[in-house]
Amino acid sequence: MKKILAILLVVVMSAALFTACSGGTEPSTTASAETSTEASTEAGTESSASSDADGGAAKGDGNYTIAVVPKDSTNPWFVRMEEGVAKYQEENPGMTVFQKGPAETDAAQQIQVVEDLIAQGVDALCVVPHDPGAMEDVLKKARDQGIVVVTHEASSMENCDYDLEAFNYDEYGAYIMNTLAEAMGGEGKYICMVGSLTNDSHNMEADGAIAAQEKDYPNMELIDERIVTDDNAETAYQKAKEVLKKYPDIKGFVGTSSFDAPGAGRAIEEAGLIGKVFAVGTGMPQTNKELLDSGAVSALTLWDPADAGYAMCKLATLILNGEEVGAGTDLGLDGYDNLTLDGHVLTGSAYITLTKENVDEYNF
Repeated sequence: MKKILAILLVVVMSAALFTACSGGTEPSTTASAETSTEASTEAGTESSASSDADGGAAKGDGNYTIAVVPKDSTNPWFVRMEEGVAKYQEENPGMTVFQKGPAETDAAQQIQVVEDLIAQGVDALCVVPHDPGAMEDVLKKARDQGIVVVTHEASSMENCDYDLEAFNYDEYGAYIMNTLAEAMGGEGKYICMVGSLTNDSHNMEADGAIAAQEKDYPNMELIDERIVTDDNAETAYQKAKEVLKKYPDIKGFVGTSSFDAPGAGRAIEEAGLIGKVFAVGTGMPQTNKELLDSGAVSALTLWDPADAGYAMCKLATLILNGEEVGAGTDLGLDGYDNLTLDGHVLTGSAYITLTKENVDEYNF
């Protein structure tokens, strides 16, 4: 019996020693999960409070994820924008900066891209909305979750920290009209083309152009309603052909989508009307070089989409860092180095004119 008791004593002592060395019983997985959830909820509350206080996340650690969402991923304009986004990523290796857009210009598809990025938990969204009104709800959702929101070409946008514009649209529209009026000799009938009737920037540019014509060029006449081209090169070309057929005495086209003036130029060239009918507006340099060289397009105006992409990312970083943003803000790029502020709209002065004389200077 004594031998048996001795053996039992050794077993009990060994078990006690093992428990002490192993730190006790293993913690409950459920308890661990509950603790994690509570911590996550507290962090979310703090983030939400920060968002309510200053209009967006104020993470401040520099390791940000910034996503740029263009109108679509195939338009040469936004392909160029991605170069600026990539440059910002290269200069800020501690961040994750990228561009992701829908396969085509479609408001519903763009909204879905934004929804996906919200679910991924990005720190900032830089969005060029196809339809600003349709984008309001999803961007409100982003801001409610503490995500910084910067928009571009959307000055009417309410649910953003700031909207960043390359220039004043009235001035830009007037600049386009001055270019057209010079080509037309200050007289004759013209028409305006826009990508869509819901696109802020296109319609404000058209408004600015028409206002300048009415003020400064009384011998010019706007005809018909605005021609909608769906931000599509082939549509712009076909619509321009229809206009030339319907109005044989037309002398000018103002295009606000980057496809409009080039589309009109193709129609003018095909109809043998170079030097008689003139097309001006926004457009890319190298894809339209031949039209500029032939005179089918008199001049193109633009701002560099790469600079716009870079500038949006820089602005988002300033906001995330909690740095002061306002009149005089310098984003480190020509045209974005002394911004003006009106409400939540920051405006630069970054447009240029392309002609056959200077198009080779812009290799994009």
